Amino acid sequence: MLSPSDIIHIMRIGRVIARYRLVDDVLSSSAPKWIKPAFYCLPWHWVAASKHESRGERIRYALEDLGPVFIKLGQALSTRRDLLPEDIADSLAQLQDNVKPFDSTQSHKIIELAFNQPINTIFSSLDEQPLAAASVAQVYAGVLQNGKNIVVKIIRPGIDKLIKRDISLMQRLARVVQWASPEARRFKPLEVVREFQHTIKNELNLKREAANANLMRQHFDNSELIYVPEIYWDYVSENVLVLERVYGTPISQVDTLKAQNVDLKVLAERGVEIFFTQVFVHNFFHADMHPGNIFVDTSNPASPKYIAMDFGIMGTMNNFDRQYMADNFIAFFNRDYQKVAELHIDSKWIGEDTRTDEFEAAIRTLCEPIFEKPLKEISFGHFMVQLFQIAREYNYQVQPQLVLFEKTLLQIEGLGRQLYPELDLWTTAKPFMRKTLLKESGLKAFWQQALKQVPGTENLPDWVKDMPDAPRDIHRAIQTLIQTDKLNVERENRHHELLKEMAHLRKTVNRSVLIGAIIAGIFAGLYISKM
Repeated sequence: MLSPSDIIHIMRIGRVIARYRLVDDVLSSSAPKWIKPAFYCLPWHWVAASKHESRGERIRYALEDLGPVFIKLGQALSTRRDLLPEDIADSLAQLQDNVKPFDSTQSHKIIELAFNQPINTIFSSLDEQPLAAASVAQVYAGVLQNGKNIVVKIIRPGIDKLIKRDISLMQRLARVVQWASPEARRFKPLEVVREFQHTIKNELNLKREAANANLMRQHFDNSELIYVPEIYWDYVSENVLVLERVYGTPISQVDTLKAQNVDLKVLAERGVEIFFTQVFVHNFFHADMHPGNIFVDTSNPASPKYIAMDFGIMGTMNNFDRQYMADNFIAFFNRDYQKVAELHIDSKWIGEDTRTDEFEAAIRTLCEPIFEKPLKEISFGHFMVQLFQIAREYNYQVQPQLVLFEKTLLQIEGLGRQLYPELDLWTTAKPFMRKTLLKESGLKAFWQQALKQVPGTENLPDWVKDMPDAPRDIHRAIQTLIQTDKLNVERENRHHELLKEMAHLRKTVNRSVLIGAIIAGIFAGLYISKM
């Protein structure tokens, strides 16, 4: 349950809410009626923020006072202008790179301690004022002794303790919610908090961020879509990172981009392509896509290029989840709602007793209105609310490992709205999915596509069509064996049965490979005969 320190922290949150008069702006419409009078009775309410400050400013100041975890929340919300009033969205946007900085004297000491040498032996110059100050770190511009223009990223001192405190409180509250609410239990709040804890822990390690940036730079080497700055590995530690300084226009400055004659349609479409390439080709995607981390190279306005920054939060998915998402996207783009329903049921993410036809009809009702519309007419925030409402009816189980993917997809939509409201996300993504995912989604997709090209193969036995599933079945059998052995070593009979099953499956694979080779030979012969 809650510890005394947690209770104190909750009281601190209440003090901040009262101080910035957020009861009137946020709580009054949804909280119990007794909340508002209770806050007005608290002594700290009498030292509330100035009434001359706007509600957006008060919300931003409150999030800054509450700390880095809440600042991260504000950053994510700032990209969702379709869900927020304009004045609040404008104010929260300032959280992206305009947080109150810490003293530069501390920065110098941190750098010297990290590399065990004086500042002037590393840099020929280093700005006194930070170039940007964010929730977890701040950045300075400078020049190395070799003359290269760089930026230096420094983790805020003491930030790890603050984050541990907030995460600890979130975990305790999640346990209480799971215990008290069967409805909330299905959404796995504790697992979601743990996933967030893992993510933000990685963000505090700049060595990991440097490795992330380097990998993404390799993935997009010589790309026309995006540029990733070079890392200077001689000056990388857990709390200090030196990297190439790049110049571009912040993606949030849409009016400036228009004045530079940047093709915003191309820019928006390239953003979608970059995201899907990272997810489904590289399996390594930038998962902190708020506008403060993205710039645009406008040197060629007709072919604008993204510049990525801040690689502390990167996402990956296991092969099953990635294949599942790929299959779902292709099915959605083809409006194959039966396939979508089957995928959800087969993955066991909804109740196994769910009727496919009923779930299919529910998905069709939700999705049909959004197709063939420009992005400005579609609210994915509203779409997600409707999706969860439908999911609850079918006992949907939230998948915490996909939280980063879902969050990034929403951020991409927010950026798309700002750049080019007429962008149709579905139409933009569909050709990419057809071209790339059919190649990347595995042997089964290739096999099925190949069979479609040969007349008469639609009546082949199912075991021939499902041959590519045999390796997966072997893998599952091996995993089952390992788990069984660990859980109950006495079940030797079951152990031997599984070994026999594996042997049988190996024979199936050998037979499948042989038949596959024969069919491949037939295909080759048919192809040669047509030449």
